Amino acid sequence: MTKADIVNEIAKNTGIDKASVLTTVEAFMSVVKSSMANGENVYLRGFGSFVIKKRAQKTARNISKNTTIIIPEHNIPSFKPAKTFMNEISGTDK
Repeated sequence: MTKADIVNEIAKNTGIDKASVLTTVEAFMSVVKSSMANGENVYLRGFGSFVIKKRAQKTARNISKNTTIIIPEHNIPSFKPAKTFMNEISGTDK
């Protein structure tokens, strides 16, 4: 499902015009990205959490040049689904 599909589905279900829905969806994504860029996690009850995970420094190898490189410590975005969301996906309702 693409962003356009999401916008179409929300517009169809709510009766709000697509331009307003698109603006809202893009604003939501912008807020999530900027919050995570500032080191804040985003928690959506019943859906899941957008969290920042820290990757430790590690040594890697470039096998084509036969050299060793060091990959510095860095943060990556991650999504952890809520338990109710996981139950709905797996088909178990608890």
